[in-house]
Amino acid sequence: MSTLILTVVVIVLLLVLGLVLSVRIVKQYEMGVVFRLGRLIGTRAPGLHIIIPIVDNLRHVSLRIVTMPIQSQGIITRDNVSVDVSAVAYFRVADAVKSVVAIENVAVAIDQIAQTTLRKVVGQHSLDETLSETDRINLDIRQILDVATVDWGVEVTLVELKDIQLPDSMKRAMARQAEAEREKRAKIINAEGESMAASALGDASDIMMAHPLALQLRNLQSLVDIAADKNSTVIFPAPLMTTIAELGSFLSGEKAASLLPLEKLTPIIATADEPEGLLPTAPERQAAPETPAAT
Repeated sequence: MSTLILTVVVIVLLLVLGLVLSVRIVKQYEMGVVFRLGRLIGTRAPGLHIIIPIVDNLRHVSLRIVTMPIQSQGIITRDNVSVDVSAVAYFRVADAVKSVVAIENVAVAIDQIAQTTLRKVVGQHSLDETLSETDRINLDIRQILDVATVDWGVEVTLVELKDIQLPDSMKRAMARQAEAEREKRAKIINAEGESMAASALGDASDIMMAHPLALQLRNLQSLVDIAADKNSTVIFPAPLMTTIAELGSFLSGEKAASLLPLEKLTPIIATADEPEGLLPTAPERQAAPETPAAT
């Protein structure tokens, strides 16, 4: 009787153990690949599945996007500049069967081919292109990886250059170049401003020539602006050309007056007997008759 009970207990334990070994759960983000005696028999969708213990083998394949950093690579660009470039790749398994059957380890394979592809693509570009055309380089790397990994059932979704390390000498040279470029732009902008200011001043001078009072109004406005600062001393320059013209006119008038004959001049000679302003002119003095002296 005890032997029968022991046999039943052993059979129940074996059944429980077999049930535990035959139950498999495939998660939502996974796909199950089933091998029976080493032979592929199909895939299993997410959920609860029963397999034959020892005979069947269920491989879980993740379908989520995997982030893979690509180690920094020492690369010589097309213009013979040594740089260290690191990147990051994003891929996911599109065909679970191929990712298990066609290749042993998908992650290691993609890591190695991504490193070699990064060196190959960056080496075909100059340093300026590597720094400024990263989008095109990323697209080229992704296209090469897609062609290589399509037989592995893997799809590369994105490749991005993460960091570009330059030699210190190259950094200093680029800094000097950038400084020279900024100085060049500053000088060009300053020259353009001077040209526009000169053109505007020319137009303003033409307007002032047509309207002489405009210059006086501008002078008054300048005085108002200066007075706003409450200065104790104001030096205001007179119009140079106008002053020179007026001085020339004055000197010409003085010279012409000095060349006139004496009889045409009417100087006023003030005496003690005749009040100033009532004296006769020189011709009137000559025409007046002489009166005899009183005896």
